[in-house]
Amino acid sequence: MLPAGKHACYTLAMRSSFEVMVKLMASSGTLALVGGSEWSEGCSFDSELLAASGGNDVVVLPTASAYEHPERVVARSVEWFRELGAEVEGLMVVGRRDAEDPGAADVVRRAEFVYLSGGSPLHLRSVLKGSAVFDALVEAWNNGAVVAGSAAGAMVLTDPMVDPRGGALTVGLGLVKDLAVVPHYGDAGDDAHGEKLHRSIVLAPRGLPVVGIPKRTALIRDPTGSWRSAGEGTVAVFVDGEPSGLELLTRKR
Repeated sequence: MLPAGKHACYTLAMRSSFEVMVKLMASSGTLALVGGSEWSEGCSFDSELLAASGGNDVVVLPTASAYEHPERVVARSVEWFRELGAEVEGLMVVGRRDAEDPGAADVVRRAEFVYLSGGSPLHLRSVLKGSAVFDALVEAWNNGAVVAGSAAGAMVLTDPMVDPRGGALTVGLGLVKDLAVVPHYGDAGDDAHGEKLHRSIVLAPRGLPVVGIPKRTALIRDPTGSWRSAGEGTVAVFVDGEPSGLELLTRKR
């Protein structure tokens, strides 16, 4: 048991830490975890995200599509956001060396809206984990920038993340902790019998929310810390093997 004086100091330190944490959460920008098929008809939330950023510029990282013509991914985003009155800067962070480039990190740090494309979540994680670019992304988000990730981009932003090879849980980048997402939810072509989703739900630690996100649908965390669904479909939340609701995510924040 702590002496009275030390107990008071400890209490003040804990209160100070809590206030700092609350302040950081309050200043964090909007986060959108998209279920896939980004920048296509039905992604009505993109105009909302653009407005939340307060600007007309979007930095797109096609990292997850490094082996699938990333330049085409950027070109598609340029066409999509042009219709919304925005300009896109494609940041070709496709390998580890790119992710450690100070210039690339500075672009992300100064961005008002950063979007991670779909593709390979394992490649995306290996490139960004512990990198200068990811540190800059965290800094930008904590300073109010909008961050969006689609499919692979959504998966890696959580910790734990769902392993795409079979649905087990593994280490993610952890922009958001104690949450895992399964993109392409309800897509028979991606998970014909729902086996990967079922495995993720079964293997999730007790109390961990696993959220299925359909294509052209976003799980959005507002700066207040509340969560909601937007777009063409509706997200599904599972906890301890049972369906739950988005209010649980807000309570866990």
